[in-house]
Amino acid sequence: MSGKIQVTVWNEFRHEKKNDAVKAIYPNGMHEVIRGALAAHKDLAVRTATLDEPEHGLTEDVLNQTDVLTWWGHVAHGEVKDEVVARVQKRVLEGMGLIVLHSGHFSKIFKRMMGTNCSLKWREAGEKERLWNIEPGHPITEGLGEYFELPNTEMYGERFDIPTPDKLIFVSWFEGGEVFRSGCCWERGHGRIFYFRPGHETYPIFHDANVQKVLANAVRWAKPRVRIADQCPNTKPLEKLAPVKEKFGKVGVLQNG
Repeated sequence: MSGKIQVTVWNEFRHEKKNDAVKAIYPNGMHEVIRGALAAHKDLAVRTATLDEPEHGLTEDVLNQTDVLTWWGHVAHGEVKDEVVARVQKRVLEGMGLIVLHSGHFSKIFKRMMGTNCSLKWREAGEKERLWNIEPGHPITEGLGEYFELPNTEMYGERFDIPTPDKLIFVSWFEGGEVFRSGCCWERGHGRIFYFRPGHETYPIFHDANVQKVLANAVRWAKPRVRIADQCPNTKPLEKLAPVKEKFGKVGVLQNG
């Protein structure tokens, strides 16, 4: 793929409108902070889309121009229209990258792509999270150290009901003692999917430099390598086939086989 990677940052954009504490951290929405962090990279071109836009901002035209879609949702998963979910799923299977953030684990699109409940344990107590980089050679962990820490987070704990990741790159430890698979990679169809755990709305997590680095790296990892529409064609043989009557006898039994 040539040119800049085309990124669409999707956000539910509800907490920032209704919760003053969240609005103080993200006055223009989490999507604008993520957009700004990604747009600082010259190889990325970034747009945003939100739930209350027509077709949730994810029209056919927008998705056709999107290489990688990031997704944050929480309180309004049920309001996402099934036809839009199907549209996103189709694009992922064709080759578009999908990055699912934090509470997006319960989104319709993530559940559909995983085929599981995607449930987990949780606790909101403002505790420290230490994310261990267990794949230091992976493109998503480029430029990171052995671990990084977030001083205040919402805890997510195992068991996380997901298919075993194709590659697990981050494991989190929380101050309360739980651990969690916080950075998970899959391939579905021709597309790549990355789930990244941090991102609770009442903490300035998307302002964190390490989190922003992970997101930029993940976009580059998830960018399309091909775009192939799903088909189930009847196809002609590459080689010349013998006539059927020469292969089978009168009763349909393969001859000389």
